[in-house]
Amino acid sequence: MPRIACFDGLPGPTHCHAGLSPGNVAASAHAGQVGNPKAAALESLAKMRLIRGLGVPQGVLPPQPRPDLGTLRRLGFSGSDREVIAGAARTDDGRPLQLTSSASAMWTANAATIAPSCDTPDGRVHLTVANLASNFHRSLEAPTTHAVLGTLFADARHFVVHAPLPSSESWADEGAANHIRLSTSRGAAHLFCWGKSARGDVPTPARHPARQTLEASRALARLHGLGGDVALFPQQDPVGIDAGAFHTDVLAFGHDRFLMLHERAFVDAEKVIDELRARLGGELVVALARQAEVPLDAAIATYLFNSELCVLEGGRMVLVAPRHAEGCEPTRRFLDRLVAEPTPVDRVEWVDLSASMKNGGGPACLRLAVPLTDAERSAVRGRVFLDDTLERELGKWVEKHYRDRLSLDDLADPALYTECLGALDELTSLLELGSVFDFQRSSGLPG
Repeated sequence: MPRIACFDGLPGPTHCHAGLSPGNVAASAHAGQVGNPKAAALESLAKMRLIRGLGVPQGVLPPQPRPDLGTLRRLGFSGSDREVIAGAARTDDGRPLQLTSSASAMWTANAATIAPSCDTPDGRVHLTVANLASNFHRSLEAPTTHAVLGTLFADARHFVVHAPLPSSESWADEGAANHIRLSTSRGAAHLFCWGKSARGDVPTPARHPARQTLEASRALARLHGLGGDVALFPQQDPVGIDAGAFHTDVLAFGHDRFLMLHERAFVDAEKVIDELRARLGGELVVALARQAEVPLDAAIATYLFNSELCVLEGGRMVLVAPRHAEGCEPTRRFLDRLVAEPTPVDRVEWVDLSASMKNGGGPACLRLAVPLTDAERSAVRGRVFLDDTLERELGKWVEKHYRDRLSLDDLADPALYTECLGALDELTSLLELGSVFDFQRSSGLPG
């Protein structure tokens, strides 16, 4: 049977706080603050070390080249690289440069949606790259993500990597952050969660935008060969979205026989739970947080439900939770109850991701969970699974290439672009990925 392998995205050298995502409360609250790319990357590595120490296969994915000068040129900025950057920095208070400099590919829970080989008709792992069409800066990630995942999962005996859905608001797809797979001895259930429909005939949030469409979720199920006996399509609660749950994994997550959610995760959460129990039977364990127990604002501020669920040998689980949830009484009490009650979760491990969480995501946002058999894991190409040596090398790479202070004004420094490309060129060699970036396949590094 497959076992989850985690692929974490490293925060890139341009990690800062531009507040680019409406509805992401944390990112908006910290907009304009000075960022620390080095601290964010080292925190991410520390989290990966913890996960690997639990015995979970832990991989790493590279950041993407930023600023995206190809996009800036398509937007009409011309001249040398230096002139393109300067022109974008002078326009609309630097917004074009901020949008094309975002290090948001670090949130690899949005990279793709996955179906394991044990569920698909052809017996292969299916990955569909997310188009992230709801936000311009995130939509820029899709082509490079497709190239990277296509390189790692190139073995057609085991993997199918689907191109992103057409980049349209009607087919907006946010990846695995809106997907949950559960399973018991009765079978599997895939929850393809969504917040709006292109038809416009469902309740929608009043304050913040919904991102995933029902139409995109149905398309993912079709691409992965998952029919109505396996696929469910619960709608995110508009109240939850308006409170800041821009993705499902801000208020709900699950794996195997365990589901943990807030009562505002879905429209009629009780009905969703009843349908899951009817399909999966009594083995399913559900931990439901009521508003009276965990207020919605506390759940979202602490990223309690964006904790990373790690399945150990034998099926027991460890919850890797953000330190913010430990310091909040309602969320800490809820997790204490979770461990004390007969659930699969044995214990909680706390992790500090302060530099990353300021941009709006906890431990689970930073990883793409890919269920793999031993044979499938061996077929993953590149040197991306952490061991002691690679971990040390990555730490040295971050120390060498990352700044410990980055303001929005610093994005206009042309040296930052050169630093970023040089760092990524070295990293892809370290990870044995070959030339996955456009600049490596064309003229190479800027002079």
